Amino acid sequence: MEELLVQTIALRARVGADGILHLEVPVALTNTELDVKLTMEPVKEETDSPEGRGWPPGFFEETFGSCQDDPLIIDFEGEFEAREALL
Repeated sequence: MEELLVQTIALRARVGADGILHLEVPVALTNTELDVKLTMEPVKEETDSPEGRGWPPGFFEETFGSCQDDPLIIDFEGEFEAREALL
């Protein structure tokens, strides 16, 4: 008998209008009983807020104007090479 390894499979699925969740999970086993544990967690909607886009809370309020007393100055941007025009 082959040794079975515990596996964790994470997937995202959609509940249909009928309120039934259909799952198809391919496994590499046949004729084997498995203990299956299912945890359901609603997907959190992403927002247009900075926190919803991964920025720490208060980041912009804390850093806005931080260079006001010492502004950044770009003296020279360098010379750019001439390139062929794209068709």
